Amino acid sequence: MFALCLLIATGLWFLNALSKDYTATVNYSVRFVNPPNELFLTSNPPSKFEFKVEAHGFSLLRHKLSLSSSPVVLDLTSIWNEQGTNQNIMTIQTRSLIRRIADQVSSEITINDISPQILTFTFDSLTVKKVPVKVNINTEFKPQFYQKEEITTQPDSIEITGPASILDTTQAVESETIEIKNIDADIEKAIKILSPENINISEEKVIVKIPVERFTEKEINVPVQVENNPPNLNIKLFPAEVKISFLVGLSEYENITAADFKAFVDYNEADYDTETLEISIGSKPPFLQMLRISPQTVEFLVESD
Repeated sequence: MFALCLLIATGLWFLNALSKDYTATVNYSVRFVNPPNELFLTSNPPSKFEFKVEAHGFSLLRHKLSLSSSPVVLDLTSIWNEQGTNQNIMTIQTRSLIRRIADQVSSEITINDISPQILTFTFDSLTVKKVPVKVNINTEFKPQFYQKEEITTQPDSIEITGPASILDTTQAVESETIEIKNIDADIEKAIKILSPENINISEEKVIVKIPVERFTEKEINVPVQVENNPPNLNIKLFPAEVKISFLVGLSEYENITAADFKAFVDYNEADYDTETLEISIGSKPPFLQMLRISPQTVEFLVESD
């Protein structure tokens, strides 16, 4: 009986206490939206405000127990127009925002003060720039299958929008990194573009195309040229040509000839103790695989004109 009376008395006291007005400090999340036209917010305003409020105990209790109160949303364009500024830096006293904040907070709560007391917003002009897309892709082919030509993307470039100070140093955007294994046919795949911080991109994905073909081995005899040959000397090479072995796509097998290669030796590498010169390949068709040169060196004989 005593415990029951104590419980009832406590409850009545608690209800009486909650019926009174109190001054307290509460925290509210805040979100800034809609920057002025052609401007971008580059500063980081606070994500929370601290309010000194006055309210009935019941109202304060409901707020304290609320686990999902909506954030206060502040329209930057509206504030910008109200301030009448034309500068890229806007400084305002948060007391001037009490009225717009009160419309979003419970009508049972009176806001007397806000912390921080001063807000500074820094804006930068928005610019548009077209940049290429850098594809991050790791490929693994089945035996005898290789990439036939360059990897292409559709589109090959996109428009990005953001602060001029950031776009000036942005030369490309990158895709997410993906891996494709056991490739034996052409690949066409959509890949997500990674949006850099504080930059908007015109496309979210690009279509990546990888041309693939079966390769086979081919051998060609290529004459060896002499570079840096002195005008008064005649250099003879033994052998005068080398065999180049490589893998080539079936569609190009018949088109590859000795004229597509440049094999040479550099006479500047010769000295009195040298009997051979190393073969170098100066040019070759693209996307050939596993180049082998036989022999890798040649002997030479120097004759005076």
